[in-house]
Amino acid sequence: MQPDPQRLADTASWLRKASSDLRYAGIDLAAEPAAPEDAVFHCQQAVEKALKAFLVWSDVPFPKTHDLGRLGSQAVRLDPSLEQLVDRIVDLSKYAWMFRYPGDPIEPSTEEAREVLARATAVVDEVKGRISGLDPPAAEIQSG
Repeated sequence: MQPDPQRLADTASWLRKASSDLRYAGIDLAAEPAAPEDAVFHCQQAVEKALKAFLVWSDVPFPKTHDLGRLGSQAVRLDPSLEQLVDRIVDLSKYAWMFRYPGDPIEPSTEEAREVLARATAVVDEVKGRISGLDPPAAEIQSG
């Protein structure tokens, strides 16, 4: 059975956005000086969008949220083998808001941001690998 064309297009769109966020995180870390606070935000966004892509692909509605635990739980209910991966990224939810406003805590180090980028990239790559039927250009979007 062929996948629904609209669901396929929506899924690919979410994955393109996730890949763009990974790219922006890499640019932030390569900048002089580096911008690790912005990089971790983009990493959180990439993971959020990848999980939403998986849910769209699975035809499961999701709430408007930045909570990776909530989105991850929905994904794990669909595919329990994602549990270990989700456990590794649930703590990235805080980067959706942390460091975004004046008076926030001490900014993350460049090393922390690089580690977060590696985890986010792993999630985006794993989700892409689990979604069948994407055209090669959509499936092979550079992760950063």
